[in-house]
Amino acid sequence: MPDLSLLPSHLPVAGVNETLGQWAEDFIGVFRKGGETFVSLVVGIIPLLIVLLTAVHALIKLIGPERIDHVGEMAGRPGLQYYPIRYLVLPVLSVFFLTNPMCYTMGRFLPERDKPAFYDAAVSFVHPPLGLFPHVNAGELFVWAGIAAGIIKLGLPIGDLAVRYFYVGLIVIFMRGIMTETISRIMFARKAREAEPEVATAGEAPAPEGA
Repeated sequence: MPDLSLLPSHLPVAGVNETLGQWAEDFIGVFRKGGETFVSLVVGIIPLLIVLLTAVHALIKLIGPERIDHVGEMAGRPGLQYYPIRYLVLPVLSVFFLTNPMCYTMGRFLPERDKPAFYDAAVSFVHPPLGLFPHVNAGELFVWAGIAAGIIKLGLPIGDLAVRYFYVGLIVIFMRGIMTETISRIMFARKAREAEPEVATAGEAPAPEGA
């Protein structure tokens, strides 16, 4: 039978208290670090964001909203030559000038078959420009700020990351737009085929009694 007298009969009180104290300090440290991050945003990014928003709104007034609307009307034309306008130019202009979530309203100029693909392209582009144009999605700027903080801590240039993030976003939204349009057309065609028998059945007149 093993000798149980060598086993501790109770936990060391001092050790438990020190552990709980360390946990409490770590817990408060999380909020302290959050407060420091908030202060850095208030004195750094937020003033920049306000100035940038003001400049963009002034630029929209100078260019004229009707010219941006004209690009939307052009993007809705059929043909492969309009794919870059529909899934590159229009989403980029919409996100830059109208920002999130108003950028999705530019889909009103497109045919119904192209609206899902445009939305997919636009919604996929609200994050890639944050490093260059933080005004486009100010509510989710913390996503870019978290990545940038790690890059800065490593001593790497943040400008290169912002530019590459932007370029990758352009490639992704163009691919997603084309793929979503292809899937949408297949789904619309399938729905139309399924609706044809119902329309034909509803259009048949009932046979007269006694015939």
